[in-house]
Amino acid sequence: MRDYKTQMEAAKKGIITPEMKIVAEKEFISAEALRESVAKGVVAIPCNVNHKSISPEGIGMGLRTKINVNLGISGDCKDYDAEMKKVDMAISYGAEAIMDLSNYGKTHDFRTALIERSPAMIGTVPMYDAIGYLEKDLVKITAQDFLSVVRAHAEEGVDFMTIHAGINRRAVEAFRRDKRKMNIVSRGGSLLFAWMMMTGNENPFYEYYDDVLEILREYDVTISLGDALRPGCIDDSTDAGQISELIELGALTERAWAKDVQVMVEGPGHMAMNEIEANMKLQKRICHNAPFYVLGPLVTDIAPGYDHITSAIGGAIAAASGADFLCYVTPAEHLRLPDVNDVKEGIMASKIAAHAADIAKGVPHARDKDNEMAAARHILDWDAMFKVAIDPEKARAYFESVPPAERHSCSMCGKMCAVRTTNLILEGKTVEFCDE
Repeated sequence: MRDYKTQMEAAKKGIITPEMKIVAEKEFISAEALRESVAKGVVAIPCNVNHKSISPEGIGMGLRTKINVNLGISGDCKDYDAEMKKVDMAISYGAEAIMDLSNYGKTHDFRTALIERSPAMIGTVPMYDAIGYLEKDLVKITAQDFLSVVRAHAEEGVDFMTIHAGINRRAVEAFRRDKRKMNIVSRGGSLLFAWMMMTGNENPFYEYYDDVLEILREYDVTISLGDALRPGCIDDSTDAGQISELIELGALTERAWAKDVQVMVEGPGHMAMNEIEANMKLQKRICHNAPFYVLGPLVTDIAPGYDHITSAIGGAIAAASGADFLCYVTPAEHLRLPDVNDVKEGIMASKIAAHAADIAKGVPHARDKDNEMAAARHILDWDAMFKVAIDPEKARAYFESVPPAERHSCSMCGKMCAVRTTNLILEGKTVEFCDE
């Protein structure tokens, strides 16, 4: 029986938990340094006591940038088997987190199976599940009903939950005063806004925030403070609504830490490239260096079908500027529920962005695989290149689709390969192109 409730409580007591030891080894840092970061709140280790299959990961300052994969069923796509294939793909390609965003029917069975089989962290948005779980119209749901869904997810073993507690009356006032092109694009945020407007009540997750924290503390669930007023187009970024909510999230962060509940803070959204760095620094300052979890940001609004690219561009800049956790975006974003191929494309784009940012941030050993690739390319060792590639199967398939006549080159350059030419000269050999 452990004598602490949460990773943060243990860290504050000077206890290095088994999860901290695992994360420290993965990150090439000392367990004591990690403990100090968890105690301060600048690193979170989302790890529900009931998630037995988890392989713990740390999110936050000085650690590798992690990625999250969204999936789950909707009213138009109810294929649980298809979603579980996406789960298996996400795990096989090394996603550190999976969020079940199912919003149709009874999702308990799917979520339970997901938690049982996944070594990745599992996240949810209880607000999405409330209507189906409670089988009530939105206006008839009470504050205590919402809290009952939070408890149900915590008991099942969910490691982190997006709770939109920052969209309170003050934030709504700023949002309504400063007109937007896209208004509210957060699904959970829009539902809460509608509930508040229809009932005349304060946001229940804000009004009963201490009760929420007690539930999360009991199971060591990390709260991911949702950005209900995130910008949904680049013209809405860094406006009064976004910033007013961020100020609320900073205060809610400290309240959670006082209860020994680990915190992540969620961020934009859609945002022009030149605003990203400033937004990352602003969030870290206002939210006391809590781990920052970003969706994108998408750097342009005109690329439906290619938003995994617009997101990867923004994500790389964001992570290099201080963001700690990237939510993947697939080519299907804004268009439909992603299929398995979309999921793979989203994972790859997000992993590339995260890795590029880790190199820029000087994360320990971030360059190792790049140096391995350079060494393999230097000697034109294709098998070694494929082995170190982020997607070995695709790299090999491309190479072999047009086999080169000269094995020690590719079909782009053939014998005119720059690496081959330079190697031959440095070896004192003659470069010849014509067969006599």
